[in-house]
Amino acid sequence: MSETTTAAAANPAPQDENQLILERREKLKVLRQAQQEGRGVAFPNDFQPSHKAAQLFAEYDAHATEILAGMNVTVKVAGRMMLKRVMGKASFCTLQDASFGPSGGRIQVYVKGEDVGADVYAAFKHWDLGDIVAAEGLVFKTRTGELSIHATSVRLLTKSLRPMPDKFHGINDQEVKYRQRYIDLMTDEATRKRFVARSKAVSGLRDFMVQHGFLEVETPMLHPIPGGANAKPFTTHHNALDQQMFLRIAPELYLKRLIVGGFDRVFEINRNFRNEGISVRHNPEFTMMEFYAAYWNYQDLMSFTEQLVRDAAIKAGDSLQLTYGGKPVDLAKPFERLTILEAIAKYTEAGDGVNSTEWLINALRKLGMTEAKHHLSTRSLASLQVLYFEETVEEQLWNPTFICEHPVEISPLARESDTKPGVTERFELYITGREFGNGFSELNDAEDQAARFLAQVDAKDAGDDEAMYYDHDFVRALEYGMPPTGGCGIGIDRLMMLLTDSASIRDIILFPALRREA
Repeated sequence: MSETTTAAAANPAPQDENQLILERREKLKVLRQAQQEGRGVAFPNDFQPSHKAAQLFAEYDAHATEILAGMNVTVKVAGRMMLKRVMGKASFCTLQDASFGPSGGRIQVYVKGEDVGADVYAAFKHWDLGDIVAAEGLVFKTRTGELSIHATSVRLLTKSLRPMPDKFHGINDQEVKYRQRYIDLMTDEATRKRFVARSKAVSGLRDFMVQHGFLEVETPMLHPIPGGANAKPFTTHHNALDQQMFLRIAPELYLKRLIVGGFDRVFEINRNFRNEGISVRHNPEFTMMEFYAAYWNYQDLMSFTEQLVRDAAIKAGDSLQLTYGGKPVDLAKPFERLTILEAIAKYTEAGDGVNSTEWLINALRKLGMTEAKHHLSTRSLASLQVLYFEETVEEQLWNPTFICEHPVEISPLARESDTKPGVTERFELYITGREFGNGFSELNDAEDQAARFLAQVDAKDAGDDEAMYYDHDFVRALEYGMPPTGGCGIGIDRLMMLLTDSASIRDIILFPALRREA
């Protein structure tokens, strides 16, 4: 008996997985032997389905049994066998394909010995759950009204060598779901829908950008100098050039070179790599979209980003009223805009203390920060304000909020405000208590940029391994003149977490970074 469900043994006792794999390999050995003898092919590649399950349900499920019988519709289907009931001279199996619909991409197939042939039916009874099976036959409805296919032929296309997880419980181990995503996808419809939603949203973002006059471009992933963000890079070595290279931490400096070159609006949906911690919100490689528009400032960017997020929500789920972690998120209302100091005043009781270095240091110490780790006594007032904001306000920003006017010292690529010295024309977008985007009026003063880079070099020499390098070529590009420009980066993974109500970034990355298996 195979380990598939039968009428006589609906709940067979668990078998050793290694024994099941051995049995399946023996079945494959029989198929290979038959191929050598000229009786079939072990892994045939000459079948093409005519329909998906969802298409069949859309076209025929509304028809009454008698009408459907009179239509005499013949179709070809293929998919992974998820269920099988062997009942003597006739059997049922359920095939699952990549479509979505009321049946979850599944269609039932009725297999009868006298219709498919005695030899084929005998072989079919030994096929296993997980096998890729093809069927051709007439569309009909069973006595219980279930849309099915009455097979005139069935074929084994791919022999599955490993048993499926329990069909009623799927994968319970979250680590296995991430590490063996292929099993997660084949057993969990919610997972498949989540990644389809992600694909639709990303495609929608691309369309939205093109419709607004942006040119999609590609910039290098291997950089001679890492730049565009404060982050620790991954390093590698290029043998032919005999030089150290860095995996991209951001495409920003290359995209702005293109603005210098004469492209007024550019964007890139890109993979970035940062050699930092892993958490429910962080993965060492992640997807961002960065876009730059000449003659825009950060106010223009905020308005455009608001439109973009709404468009992605509609493309992914047809609604601006979302639920995340059981709490509502309203994307329909205008996104709030607050400065860092305004946000502290609204969400904390800091009062005038926010303007006192001594008060802020004491407050941060009460929050558990130490001199050894956070260097509180050497920080500027602006830096302490940002740290206090991050510790007390960020997680309270549930509905979409733009936080503006970040200090110059922590914004080395952003334009300083013409009316408020010491702060930049910069914003960060927060939703559900986490950052989703970062944008600013770009610094296009080559001499100011050179000075900012030098300050970053000093910080790196002082031990800040996330500080930026001095990029001579980028300064040279700015010396040719870059028009006033606005630029923004949107974290695609975090946006997809929001749009699919996913608690962890690993839930919306097909193959997240994991520790190597022992």
